[in-house]
Amino acid sequence: MTAFEMAVQDAAGIAVAAELGVDRIELCAALSLGGLTPSVGLIEAAAASGIPTHVLVRPRGGDFEYDDAERALIVDDVRWAHSLGAAGVVVGGLRDGGIDEELVDRVVAVAGGADVTFHRAFDNLSDLDAGLDRLAELGVTRVLTSGGAARAHEALDVLRRLVGRAGGGIEIMAGSGVRSDNVARIAATGVDAVHASAKRSVTGRPGVALGSAAIDGGGYETVDPDEARRLFGILRSTEGAR
Repeated sequence: MTAFEMAVQDAAGIAVAAELGVDRIELCAALSLGGLTPSVGLIEAAAASGIPTHVLVRPRGGDFEYDDAERALIVDDVRWAHSLGAAGVVVGGLRDGGIDEELVDRVVAVAGGADVTFHRAFDNLSDLDAGLDRLAELGVTRVLTSGGAARAHEALDVLRRLVGRAGGGIEIMAGSGVRSDNVARIAATGVDAVHASAKRSVTGRPGVALGSAAIDGGGYETVDPDEARRLFGILRSTEGAR
């Protein structure tokens, strides 16, 4: 069965994920920045939903080359997420363009046996196959990847190759640009899971905008329940047809 991991950034998303009974939540803040570490309250609310919650731990936007202070923060946040009931954590780090193996080692050690997903920092590696092999050796549970392309549906052959290379030793989860109009093709590559945010923009009450990335008119992004239902329904119907 192709699992559906829903990227959630607010209470509304938690409610939709729980209503649908999705397989997993990736919990984060600021999806418009690619996702950042969520608040304690949001972690607790997601963990209480009954849906396995995997917490994204990312201290800032931008690239994935972290200094020592940022690495220490990531490890501390992983420890806190686990203590708050997270079923897993989602991290990623690079060093000189390769996997930050020291960071991954530390995360796996403090995760307390919880799943560790290496996020799309993976897609910045020059050799995805070698990177996948090494992450499996380091004890990572799964890799979130678009196959090195901007969108997962643009790299279906690469996803198939990664699935074959993984051989069940590490899970492959496809993410980036996953929508109801392409999810069936992506799932057909044999990936273990797909990752989608199913989000929409909401027009807010006009006022003073906060932050350089603010949406005009006080708007914000949240879950699109209809799109989430379509995605989940397609995955389940596709599975039933196999």
